[in-house]
Amino acid sequence: MTKDAGKLVHPRTIFDDWRSLTIGIYMALVGYAVMVGIPVISTSWVKNLGFSEIEVGRVAGADLGGLAIGAVISAFFVARVNRRYLAVAAAAVSIAANLLCIFYQSYEATLWLRLAAGIGAGIYTGVAVATIGGHSRPAFAFSLELFAFAGSQGAELKFLPYLSIEGVYVALIMTFVVGLAFISWLPRHPVDKSLDVEVDVEEPDGHKHIEHRHVPAYVPWMVLIAVVFTYINIGAYWTYIELATGDTDASPDWVASMLVYTSVFSVIGCLFAVLLSNRYGLARPLLVTLVFQACIVVMLIFGISNATVTISMFSFNFCWIFVDIYQAATIANVDHSGRYVALLPAAQGVGNFLGPNVAASVLAYNFGYNGVFVMCASASIVAMLVYLYMYLMLRRTIPALANAS
Repeated sequence: MTKDAGKLVHPRTIFDDWRSLTIGIYMALVGYAVMVGIPVISTSWVKNLGFSEIEVGRVAGADLGGLAIGAVISAFFVARVNRRYLAVAAAAVSIAANLLCIFYQSYEATLWLRLAAGIGAGIYTGVAVATIGGHSRPAFAFSLELFAFAGSQGAELKFLPYLSIEGVYVALIMTFVVGLAFISWLPRHPVDKSLDVEVDVEEPDGHKHIEHRHVPAYVPWMVLIAVVFTYINIGAYWTYIELATGDTDASPDWVASMLVYTSVFSVIGCLFAVLLSNRYGLARPLLVTLVFQACIVVMLIFGISNATVTISMFSFNFCWIFVDIYQAATIANVDHSGRYVALLPAAQGVGNFLGPNVAASVLAYNFGYNGVFVMCASASIVAMLVYLYMYLMLRRTIPALANAS
């Protein structure tokens, strides 16, 4: 028995190469492009194709649902198949579906084509996230991805409104084509397929050695479950935060402007997330952040004004970045195959689907928006409790992993 619990060892691999990280981040931005631009694309479906609000909801749901399905598919193959082949096949599906959307614009055709495009994008995104997660400093890698994500979000919302719906489809196609030009930067296979971690342990006499510790499969699965609850909170909050301010002291114009500014502000969270994880590890800041995020939402129960909604939105976005980076990095620390990391978009998609629907049920039972905020806070606390249980279990079995950064 050693006196020191040791520190997790992160050996450098091909995934640390700047080309691997760059193509992984780029592919993630491409895969998430429709999810980011859905407010603008939905409007374009109405204006250019004459879809009703209900039809737009179905088409958007098919696209985002396809993203989750594709992520699940990628999880089955990302550790077994050459990732370059998988990415090319996924890109081909999305390119073909987007191209056909230009020529077949009826509601029924668009519905099924957007489902196909979403599945292709989901597989593509799963490969991308698994590639980013292969970096020896996953918190740093995912912070760069989210930093780029915030920038691409602003660019999409700024420039897509100037395009026709055909132009939007062409833009989506071109992003995949550009990625294919650099597909050789993508590592073909994971370095390791196990859930083992390496721990640098110091003996009582001062000597050090490396030990291999097996990580139970429940660890990544518990993180994925917590991701679902986290995104139930996020999905419901962003769906109803603007509507919830309708009959309050908050100005509608002010709330609308805050939706834009707070999204950009979230970039700052990337830097703080990495600095905190380097000092305190991933688990402890994550636990505190989820509790704080619950408090941010509950605060709105006691009154909504320009001041409170501003504090809530800025804080919520800031915390969202923390949670996303820490969740992704926690899985990446133990999953060398990429199978579980590739499931992150699926878990996020399930949470984003459940959140607004559960919130809608809360409103249907006449609990009002206060009930929605309580539900959001409860989902965040459940996610925290899942992480707390996992953290306490790892503190007893693999302390180095529990305190990993």
